[in-house]
Amino acid sequence: MAAQAAGPTRALAGFIVAASAAGLPGWTLHEAKRTLINILGIAVSATRYEPAGILTAWVRRQGGNPAARVIGTDIRTGTFNAALANGYLAHLEDYDDTHLPTILHPSAPVWPAVLAAAEETGANGLDTLAAFALGAETACRVAMSVYPWHYDQGWHVTGTAGLFGAVAGAGRVHGLDAARMTHALGVGGTHASGVRELLGTHGKALHPGHAASTGLQAAELAAQGFTGPDDILGGRRGFWAILSAGGHSEEALLGGFGERWELGNNGLKPFANGIVSHPIQDGVIRLRNEHALKPGDVAAISLGVHPLVLELMNRPVVRTGLEGKFSFQHCAAAALVDGAGHDAQFTDAKAADPDISRIRDAVTGEVEESVAEDQARVRVHLADGRTLETFVEHAIGTPQNPMSDAALEAKFTDLATEVFPTDQAARLLDAAWNLDRAPDVTALMRLASAQGG
Repeated sequence: MAAQAAGPTRALAGFIVAASAAGLPGWTLHEAKRTLINILGIAVSATRYEPAGILTAWVRRQGGNPAARVIGTDIRTGTFNAALANGYLAHLEDYDDTHLPTILHPSAPVWPAVLAAAEETGANGLDTLAAFALGAETACRVAMSVYPWHYDQGWHVTGTAGLFGAVAGAGRVHGLDAARMTHALGVGGTHASGVRELLGTHGKALHPGHAASTGLQAAELAAQGFTGPDDILGGRRGFWAILSAGGHSEEALLGGFGERWELGNNGLKPFANGIVSHPIQDGVIRLRNEHALKPGDVAAISLGVHPLVLELMNRPVVRTGLEGKFSFQHCAAAALVDGAGHDAQFTDAKAADPDISRIRDAVTGEVEESVAEDQARVRVHLADGRTLETFVEHAIGTPQNPMSDAALEAKFTDLATEVFPTDQAARLLDAAWNLDRAPDVTALMRLASAQGG
């Protein structure tokens, strides 16, 4: 569709504010609940790790108005710092949902901004779910509008496009009209940032944390009358011109907004690592289980993969568990040895495990032009000379092969009970499933905190 005369940003803002919470398709609200359950479990689990402790200790020292909670902790702080910390926790394990066409992680920047805004304003559960759905849709569409040019330049789309989603979601909670939403997108959009050089480091998860906090700030300032540019996306020196010099698509941003949902291309992750490796892990685990393979049975693994696997995850030497999350070689080896790809497979001990290390050194990958992003050809070469082969048509967790609600609940419970008592985890799960009937998010966020038991 054509943009309005005032430009694509104003048109986008109009769509965001005009949508009715009660009029959204039921599946979008159900998916909003699923993504919420997913990141709550992940964020609670992530509090166990050193970088999370460093950041949350910093947030605790900052103090501030106790308007919002940091998930998995006893910290109540200002909304901006709560959004920062929760965005970080939601992404640290790289276990959060992924928009498959662009490899954007929409929930980590959007949900923390929406939850902090909802805690502060007392927004009801239905409006909170709708704010997320529209915020996530905005993030996905901004990402689609610059794919692949923006990503190929080295930008981390979760930090950049995710910021626009955080603005949209928080702006919905704050009741912005179209003019103020346009200003909020402009004020927030100038801070869109995050480069892919940080992948495999503690700093990567700061991207969605920064996006959540800055997006929320922009929405709050715009609600008070703060102004920004009229067209942060399409302006002569705007987001498209500066951060995606190779090209952009206005149609991908605006076409069929509210009728065609990019949120439907979002998937929950069964493995706690870069998503382009998921088909590999799916196939390796399939062969392992079908043939009862043991590490000593395997001489090598060869793979036919999409080009993004080699672009994003070709890391044959792995020194830490965090680096293993971005090594297709480690992911394949851990899948063969442990039959899994949870966060437990990406510890420093697993990086040094002799069985995993030996097999990791024997994993090779070649691009096959016919293989899509959610596919992989997996060959396991055995010590006795035989070769076992399988082709993964659609990896589990993709829109064509989604994680079931039951599998999501099991994932959540496994993660949340690493920190919370079983009863508290169960009550938190129930509160998330029933958020659309809640008068506000107070009970949900209390159960998501260390004081919720």
